[in-house]
Amino acid sequence: MSPPWLTPETYWPALSEATAALPAPVAVLGLEALRSNAADLLRRAGGMPLRIASKSLRVRGVIEALLQLPGFRGVFGYTLPEALWLAERCTDVLVGYPSTDRPALTRLLGDERLAARVTLMVDDESQLDLIDALAPAGKRPEVRICLDADASWQAPALGFIGTRRSPLHTPDDAVRLGRRIAARPGFRLVGLMMYEAQVAGVGDAVPGAGPRNVLMRHLQPRSMAELLGRRQLIAGWLRDLAPLEFVNGGGTGSIEATRADPAVTEITAGSGLFGGHLFDNYRAFTPAPAAAYAFDVVRRPTSDTATVLGGGWIASGPPGASRLPRPVWPAGLRFLPREGAGEVQTPLHGAAAGTLRPGDRVWFRHAKSGEPAEHLNEYQVVDGGKIVDTLPTYRGEGKAFL
Repeated sequence: MSPPWLTPETYWPALSEATAALPAPVAVLGLEALRSNAADLLRRAGGMPLRIASKSLRVRGVIEALLQLPGFRGVFGYTLPEALWLAERCTDVLVGYPSTDRPALTRLLGDERLAARVTLMVDDESQLDLIDALAPAGKRPEVRICLDADASWQAPALGFIGTRRSPLHTPDDAVRLGRRIAARPGFRLVGLMMYEAQVAGVGDAVPGAGPRNVLMRHLQPRSMAELLGRRQLIAGWLRDLAPLEFVNGGGTGSIEATRADPAVTEITAGSGLFGGHLFDNYRAFTPAPAAAYAFDVVRRPTSDTATVLGGGWIASGPPGASRLPRPVWPAGLRFLPREGAGEVQTPLHGAAAGTLRPGDRVWFRHAKSGEPAEHLNEYQVVDGGKIVDTLPTYRGEGKAFL
């Protein structure tokens, strides 16, 4: 039997029926789709542990459930306050970005239990200076440190390919800071992270982008080949300085390429679990639409236009059509070019709009997997056409971390 989401004419109406008693906006997690996505990520990882990218979920109940599955190990957080909150119940949280949050750092430095569970990310010694200014070595627990080294590629002719993250690009850059961390009292170097965003977060099968897809298929393997040697060299030299617990790399879009690097011991993944529509654009995998949300039609300005209340949940990144939410049911709806997805109302055009009436439900998928949770208090977990659970988002638990 084929998965239900491959039959949209029954899948989406079933979600409307399951949530009919709830007001819009309403969001769902399809349990069968979520399980399928988790299994596919584990299959692609081929036995390498997966660290859960919390920003791509922002639902603590889902994070904790995934950590019970063999193959998922630890959380990749996005702010220190979030990491401290998660670490109350999770024993391994890597903060994926440097933090200068003084109250959060002070809390970490005053709690041995949290300090043993949370690892901070650094790429500059001044980040360590800030910690010592708050509580010097000898007057606080030892702080766990992960070194963030740049994984971008300086491509011949094209130049910089990747994201602007760490200033530490060469092995000498990384090891110079690693040596200073290892020698500095009160800190323990436990990990290395190098995130190949130019592969993990950039699709190579974007509809209507033929030349770009060809370019990505040319660039990405070459970038990974360059990174393979550089990451192994950095990891090897750092291991001469300290017994690293992990070398973290990759993301949902690069699992196969990242797991082929013998220096890597774990891969971060998150977006492939909920299946934001940006991750439809890869040849190697196709996530199920596990997360979706709906708005209700409230008026009909013309015979072929239906307007929903809300709709303007635009994804981060370079502005453009790819960052818009995607109306997926009824099929064939599209935004008006001069209005797009609106803050309070969104008119939708197309043949299907003529069949919609006030109170009818329109389903959307977000471009990114975790960002809808900033607009929602809860997800309805649907299985077999029925709501089987309700899970609060970070927002629903009263948290707004970034």
